[in-house]
Amino acid sequence: MNATRKPKAAAPERPFKLQLLADMLRIRRMEEKCAELYGAQKIRGFLHLYIGEEACATGAMHALDADDNVVATYREHGHALLRGVPMDVIMAEMFGKAAGCSRGRGGSMHLFDASRRFYGGNAIVGGGLPLAVGLALADRMQGIRRVTACFFGEGAVAEGAFHEGMNLAALWRLPVLFLCENNLYAMGTALDRSESQTELCVKAASYKVPTLKVDGMDVLAVHEATRRAAQQVREEGGPFFVEFRTFRFRAHSMFDPELYRDKAEVEEWKKRGPIHSFSAQLKAVGELTEDGFLDLDAEAEAEVAAAVAFAEGAPWEPVEDLLRDVTTPGVQR
Repeated sequence: MNATRKPKAAAPERPFKLQLLADMLRIRRMEEKCAELYGAQKIRGFLHLYIGEEACATGAMHALDADDNVVATYREHGHALLRGVPMDVIMAEMFGKAAGCSRGRGGSMHLFDASRRFYGGNAIVGGGLPLAVGLALADRMQGIRRVTACFFGEGAVAEGAFHEGMNLAALWRLPVLFLCENNLYAMGTALDRSESQTELCVKAASYKVPTLKVDGMDVLAVHEATRRAAQQVREEGGPFFVEFRTFRFRAHSMFDPELYRDKAEVEEWKKRGPIHSFSAQLKAVGELTEDGFLDLDAEAEAEVAAAVAFAEGAPWEPVEDLLRDVTTPGVQR
């Protein structure tokens, strides 16, 4: 099912474009540093990097309202950052420090900030889908007009939670914006080796949900598609499904030997990298110089350095708090 046609938004102004570029750089430099710190064993547990997919989070997050709900996956560092969670707080969480957004108890896969309506960071594939439907249902029951944006990868489409969530959202006309980041390989299996129907919009349309498919390496295309979809959800109610065709340049996680795809394919996709492509586009029309790019990059690097220093100096959770939140306060066992 195709989306209802909406008037196209005016072309983005130069300051907004530079903000998009700056935010993609912030995500990239933060994650590159996280990979380095993981190798130094400063960050432990699992770490799933978003490098190569920055246009999806950047374009989409800038199309949402501050009051909207956001539910994300375990590859959510960039989404949290652009939702307004400070980088130093994110880095502290990566370190497992008490100053982290989840008090160091969640780590990389469980970034959470209820004050910014950022509801994870969910470690289970497809685990955020029913949560998003529940948040949208709660808003509907309370008469609140709000969009719930749910990010997930194409691997989640094979989960029952995807089909249950899509069905209920469509059946009950819930304001859920389903944002599928299709990186073609899920955790480590090519889409055509796991799905008989590889057109994901067809799956969503089978539930009578309107759909859009967009180049997930193009930050402006992502922003426009998300803006249109969110507007339709906001004005007409009911869900909407957007597929971002993207590609992660790094392995699924830091433990992944990456034997399921050819290095030449990765290098070919890198030629379409969102930061490289967008900065070249801006330079071609005179909206960015090389010095301007280097200034934005330096600002991102400085923010990362300050975040690492904060995380290094932040305290660990005290031992006496070990059982905090294990039981409800006041309940005796």
